[in-house]
Amino acid sequence: MESKRQLKYAKLIQKELGDIFQKEAKQVVGPTLVTITRVLMSPDLGLAKAYLSFLSSTPKVHFDGINAHKKEIRHALARRIGKSVRVIPELAFFSDESATYAQHMDKVISDLHIPPAPEEEEEED
Repeated sequence: MESKRQLKYAKLIQKELGDIFQKEAKQVVGPTLVTITRVLMSPDLGLAKAYLSFLSSTPKVHFDGINAHKKEIRHALARRIGKSVRVIPELAFFSDESATYAQHMDKVISDLHIPPAPEEEEEED
């Protein structure tokens, strides 16, 4: 279970990374919409695991670009939160596949053939 401090830092980093991807990192992600779905902090606050979701047809390309520019993204994060934290955490980006999984499950469920339930006859008193 995460401490209150970890949750506070995770929320701060999620907000700031969202702003960075929306405003400053356009050359890295291009016109693709990047959503930071979740941030998990290590107990020592030295590592932030950020889960990203892409609204794009080629998320792998954008994900590789983000990993290649991890140092610049961390530097932009340091400019934003450097005065309020002691250590700027290392960033680890992971692809969040929950939206893709949800779409897959919706398709599986809609493809099921479930026969209608037999109607019960009303009992007469």
